[in-house]
Amino acid sequence: MSRSQLAPGVEVVAVPGRGLAVRTADGEFLSARIGGSDQNALLARLSGTATGEPDAELDRLVRAFDRAGYLSEHARRREWPAGRRDVRLVGDPVLTGPLAAYLWAEGAKPRSVEPDAAADGHPAAVVWCVDGPVPEGLWETADRLPERGIAWLRCHREGWQAYVEPLAAAAGDVTSSHVRARRLAATPAHRELGAYWSGPRTSGAPIRLTAPAAGLLSALLADDLTRWATGVPDTGGLPARRRLRRVDLRTLTVTEHPVLPVPDVAPLPDSAR
Repeated sequence: MSRSQLAPGVEVVAVPGRGLAVRTADGEFLSARIGGSDQNALLARLSGTATGEPDAELDRLVRAFDRAGYLSEHARRREWPAGRRDVRLVGDPVLTGPLAAYLWAEGAKPRSVEPDAAADGHPAAVVWCVDGPVPEGLWETADRLPERGIAWLRCHREGWQAYVEPLAAAAGDVTSSHVRARRLAATPAHRELGAYWSGPRTSGAPIRLTAPAAGLLSALLADDLTRWATGVPDTGGLPARRRLRRVDLRTLTVTEHPVLPVPDVAPLPDSAR
């Protein structure tokens, strides 16, 4: 008899008078209908501790848990592929420092470089972190990295709000210029936002990222990059490559917003010029 075990985050609970329920990794409860099967025997199978004889009905139930993705085979950690380990980090050390630690732990080989050396040798990915607003044109060249087969990920801070932009891994993905255009289109204060980006700005006492805030931003970036590199599916309601995340650095609250590429504007026909 093969050993089976529930995936991390998945639990089964016996509900008085109602049988078994599955608590999924997302925190939802689902009823488990097991017919006349022995409840304790099924729980032993799902905990990986069963030692009894094979049972066809229990085998069927375990296969149902497997198909639903609730067994450990579906949650096994995937190794970072060797061809994607070269990750270049650009930007402010308050963010690239903890990010490097997370990426090393996951199996990547990150190293900090200057902007003009980010694409030297054709790395697998470039991550650029800015502890402040992004000056106009700073990321213009880097936005072309996905067209060269280099994944492109970035984050920046605007006051007490930080933005983790979607990873771009192929031509047609969302770039920083797309995000800026979408944000301008979505706010009635587009003139003010444009002026804020272009500066100058008058500020009071400087904002210093706390270790928890920097850790959260770095963890979000590391998770996105790890999922891309290892092929682990996205979680949540929005696809990672179409998702802009806004982080309130005072409360560490994360909100997600859909974002799409901005199509190129077609040139005017000669008759309209």
